[in-house]
Amino acid sequence: MTVHQAPTAFADRAAGYAAFLTAHRNKAVLRFIACGSVDDGKSTLIGRLLHDTKQIFDDQISALQRDSRKHGTQGAEVDLALLVDGLQAEREQGITIDVAYRFFSTDRRSFIVADTPGHEQYTRNMATGASTADVAVILVDARQGLTRQTRRHALLVSNLGIRRVVLAVNKMDLAGWAQGTFDGIVSGFSDFARGLNFAEVKAIPLSAKNGDNVVDAGVAAPWYTGGTLLHYLETVPVHAEALNAPFRMAVQWVNRPNSEFRGYSGRIASGRVRPGDSVTVQPSGRTSTVARIYTADGDLPEAGEDESVTLVLADQIDASRGQVIVATGAPMRVTETLDARLFWAAETDLAPGASLFAKIGTATVTATVERIVSRIDPETGKPGPAERLSANDIADVALRLDRPVAVDAYAENRETGSLILIDRETTDTAALGLVLAPKAEAAQAATPGAATGAATGAKPAEGAGILARLGRLFGR
Repeated sequence: MTVHQAPTAFADRAAGYAAFLTAHRNKAVLRFIACGSVDDGKSTLIGRLLHDTKQIFDDQISALQRDSRKHGTQGAEVDLALLVDGLQAEREQGITIDVAYRFFSTDRRSFIVADTPGHEQYTRNMATGASTADVAVILVDARQGLTRQTRRHALLVSNLGIRRVVLAVNKMDLAGWAQGTFDGIVSGFSDFARGLNFAEVKAIPLSAKNGDNVVDAGVAAPWYTGGTLLHYLETVPVHAEALNAPFRMAVQWVNRPNSEFRGYSGRIASGRVRPGDSVTVQPSGRTSTVARIYTADGDLPEAGEDESVTLVLADQIDASRGQVIVATGAPMRVTETLDARLFWAAETDLAPGASLFAKIGTATVTATVERIVSRIDPETGKPGPAERLSANDIADVALRLDRPVAVDAYAENRETGSLILIDRETTDTAALGLVLAPKAEAAQAATPGAATGAATGAKPAEGAGILARLGRLFGR
């Protein structure tokens, strides 16, 4: 006999699905990176997060068990690192080479984690993964302590604009969960990181292999009461700077399906916008008022950071891909020359006079390297002279563009102060970069009495000796 459910049962189930999807869409997304020296357990930690938050299906567990017998490094036990080490070369060598991204979600928040390589020759891969991160989890092997690569990655994290750091002291089970070992590592890292402009360093002793203090609290270290890694990731504040920054939206395309409608589509990089707001198109400088905020789901009363919308303006003004719609009271700098800090990723060297494509927001222009101002030592952060740049070098350079573009200093806006350089022949990405403030502005910000450092909460000037920040790159 067939049993038919009442219409109300279907309606209740549909309403439940709709409520679930709405709640999922409204969750904040935290992007974080796992970095550190080789064999500190980065991939195992991410695998543990995925496993203990119930993100792995039964068939994946079965496949993981088979792969662990063939490629695993944990003997007869399941090797959780294989959940993220997908390349054949990674599995054969037991290391991470490429950047692996994984998504997972809890009741409180959604996450995108980047597992990055620890080897020095893959530093550019690590920089790529860190360029979108809000938080960095720096792993340290409790038996090895702080290494050269740990310090190098901490400097790179600071350079890449990540202000919140978790110092994850891993493999504490192999160090007998000794509190003295943990305290010594934390003290050494705190001394080293004092000048790196981190807003917060959260130290957590854990065992990624066994799961202690990753998702669930461990019982082997009663002296630690500071919470688990997942609890920190679920509660750390994110995106506050972008929400409080002035409105910015790069135009991706002009939406004109017919003669009755003309809108400018793009993703909001920072700030909020409402109908009636006065906006300016840069670099042209034309001003108008927002008439509508259009989306496929209907008009919005307001929109904010990371939302993709179409703005309909009250006036018929010229705006096209590559231009930026900004709050009239907070214009961007329009310039044909800029200083930038580059993370050089190409195999070929960079020398003054080189010509590349520069992608700034949705604009693509030709950039010529006028001079290399200085090369940054990745282990000390100190600048030094350089005639050319090689792969994995970090340097400040002066660029000349073939036409004016609208930019912000990266210290003021992570999105509109980012750029990439592209090889004109191969179209490969040659460098990641951040826009530095003009020297006059940087000097003014560095004068005595100017607020600096995490103690005041102010943004540092690039000229003040604090490593600058990179951050999320615009999508193409």
